[in-house]
Amino acid sequence: MYEFLDYRVCDVMQVDPVTVGPDASLADVEAIFAERDFNALPVVERSGEMVGLVTKLDVLKAFRFTEEHMFPPYADIMAQPVSRVMARDVATVTPREPLTRVLQKMLDTRNKSFPVVDDGALVGVVAREDVLAGLRRAASGEKATGPI
Repeated sequence: MYEFLDYRVCDVMQVDPVTVGPDASLADVEAIFAERDFNALPVVERSGEMVGLVTKLDVLKAFRFTEEHMFPPYADIMAQPVSRVMARDVATVTPREPLTRVLQKMLDTRNKSFPVVDDGALVGVVAREDVLAGLRRAASGEKATGPI
């Protein structure tokens, strides 16, 4: 189990994650959530720069009932761009960050995943399942594979 202390995000992260652009519609995002059973998607510019994160909760927030919209118009709301509801101040991790630290961040924040960013560019995503896989690998004696 001591091997886990050497594990870094790059040892377990998912590379080439599914992303959306800031102009993607909420309908596009909801379709990806339904198809892939994701809870969140990084929002990335064409340049590769991550500009936000959209979650299922963000999509639900778009349907808040207000005095002006007691019955929010579904089609109109789902046509809105992700940039209207996404979080812009997003907790991220780096590829070389110790997995022990990520595990603690997940416990502290209750986040299910973190975007992995290197020099402003999204390079992967690390989720709870990835951390659990790292723990399982370390328990079986498998050494970390990434650079230390």
